[in-house]
Amino acid sequence: MRIPLTILGLSLALATPVRADPCGDLIARVTAATGATLVRRTADFAEFSAQDGIGLTLACGDLSATGAQFKGSTLPEGYFALFGKAGQAVNGLPAETIAEAGRTARRNAETKRHSQIDLGKALVTCSLSSMNGAPVTICAAIDKGDRT
Repeated sequence: MRIPLTILGLSLALATPVRADPCGDLIARVTAATGATLVRRTADFAEFSAQDGIGLTLACGDLSATGAQFKGSTLPEGYFALFGKAGQAVNGLPAETIAEAGRTARRNAETKRHSQIDLGKALVTCSLSSMNGAPVTICAAIDKGDRT
């Protein structure tokens, strides 16, 4: 009797679907698109280290968001291209569209401290602040609807 129960238990275990990891899938897409290195991960958040001291973040959920952070007075040349690639990996909009919205939002934030550009499927927002006396630029591409 043990053998049939063991076989039944094993077949049920094998028939149970593998639990999906949507955040893991998004992390893999952001990493592949940007070449960034995963630094820290929780169930619904990831932090990456990218080229030229740029930090990337990913908030996973029904509405996901990618962010790019840089501390310093002069943004690295590749900041917005990297931001666009990370955003595209998550929301599917063209990387250059996201990058250009980021450039515009950051330029507007120079006088307003914070600015946002509506891309329909996503909202691109940039803010300028200061940390320990150094300027900080933070831009994010925030989903406005699901990715389906």
